[in-house]
Amino acid sequence: MSEKITGERASGKTGGFNPAWQRHSFAYSLAAGELEGKRILDLGCGTGHSFEAFAPRETVGVDISAEALAGQDRETLQADIREVPLPDQSFDSIFSSHAIEHVPDPERVVSEVRRLLTADGEAIIVTPNRLTFGRPDEIIDPFHFIEFSPEEFEQICRTGFGQVEVRGLFASPRYMELHDEERRTLDKLLRLDPLRLRRFVPMKVKQWLYDFMLRHFRKESDPRAEAIDQSDFELRGDSLDESLDLYAFCREPMNGGS
Repeated sequence: MSEKITGERASGKTGGFNPAWQRHSFAYSLAAGELEGKRILDLGCGTGHSFEAFAPRETVGVDISAEALAGQDRETLQADIREVPLPDQSFDSIFSSHAIEHVPDPERVVSEVRRLLTADGEAIIVTPNRLTFGRPDEIIDPFHFIEFSPEEFEQICRTGFGQVEVRGLFASPRYMELHDEERRTLDKLLRLDPLRLRRFVPMKVKQWLYDFMLRHFRKESDPRAEAIDQSDFELRGDSLDESLDLYAFCREPMNGGS
């Protein structure tokens, strides 16, 4: 396959990667219907795989990776999502999907979102649910510095916003069948290391191994995976502990942050 397969960002939907791609794309489609601003910041956009969902509104993609930004047909800016070189209140709406967990100090991301948003604007921040992603008590994805439970996610978003509503992403039985199969495979692999010696493996090696395992286990096309589309997902406000991803709808940015 031509795409660079990495756990760091959604990069393609070939092979067995379509379910993850559709899950990420759903976030763009939902945000496109929720955000009313004419100018949208796509913060930590990665490859910007679904930004067209915001059309015809103007979007600006920001990511630390020049490689990820290359070829995007819109304005882009290579920058750390914790320190974006743009003026205060530059955007009516901000969308950030699966980015905040990639930095060790996520409160700085919330502070930047607050700073860059107009007073009457809205931000949507998306992150995986720690309670259902990998292991509740251990970060398995070596590209993640931190993961949040619903309560933790709401608390950190409230450091920058007066109004925060957290909803959860849920999936259809046919998506969960694939999801649960991968969880069982993960459990088998982790049982091979009962002493958690993986804690002492250098991070770069962990990242290489993680990407290798993704390529190995999702390399084959699976008709079940190929059948997944955005209709397999829904956003709800109940049973958040059981959700796959967490969506924070943030309004009323606080002056000066926290």
